[in-house]
Amino acid sequence: MLLLLATWLAVAPVVPEPHLIEKWRMLFSGTLYRAIDIFDLFLHTTPLAVVVLKGWRWIEGRRQA
Repeated sequence: MLLLLATWLAVAPVVPEPHLIEKWRMLFSGTLYRAIDIFDLFLHTTPLAVVVLKGWRWIEGRRQA
């Protein structure tokens, strides 16, 4: 379920360009300065970060078992 939510937030809205790609592009170009844009970046990035961390912890747990 978390993976589905993370994927959906990463690509929403699909047209004209996903918010995550737009916000990362703004971050790297130096135009990410408005509070709403920073919030939007965290909103769309956080679920992906949680999925990556959970996957990493799962892999590490299987290595030690």
